[in-house]
Amino acid sequence: MRCPFCGFADTQVKDSRPAEDGVSIRRRRQCPACGGRFTTFERVQLRELKVIKRDGTRELFDRDKLHRSVAIALRKREVPEERIEHLISGIVRRLETSGETEISTSTVGQFVLDALGETDPVAFVRYASVYRDFREAEDFNRFVDDELGALKESLKRRGNVRDD
Repeated sequence: MRCPFCGFADTQVKDSRPAEDGVSIRRRRQCPACGGRFTTFERVQLRELKVIKRDGTRELFDRDKLHRSVAIALRKREVPEERIEHLISGIVRRLETSGETEISTSTVGQFVLDALGETDPVAFVRYASVYRDFREAEDFNRFVDDELGALKESLKRRGNVRDD
């Protein structure tokens, strides 16, 4: 692992332990060249995934990019970071176990919407507004009437939402 401070190519692991999310390993490292200390996280990757964008281009799946987009949707919402990490891990697990090595952005987006729908209705609408490219206020109205209504009914059936 390259040192982020001086660029030295061979840093030493000083401590390893399971991370709080339970699906990664937290490693404390030290650079023998500059003495800098830093933390890395190691996760299991079942397969290398590629995302097919709307314009047909392909790029490697980036967990951090997914995390950033979900964090933006959940900004200023009272959802703990631990819950967000669990949500991201669930989406990645669904993608990796789908059996596909190339996945469309629409599939990724739908998985995110599914997860946000069960987590926070405001984040669900925020993400959908970007993902579905809302242009007019009427787009929000239609979405809230159709999608959010159906989501609320589904959550009620499962006992996750009060009827008020």
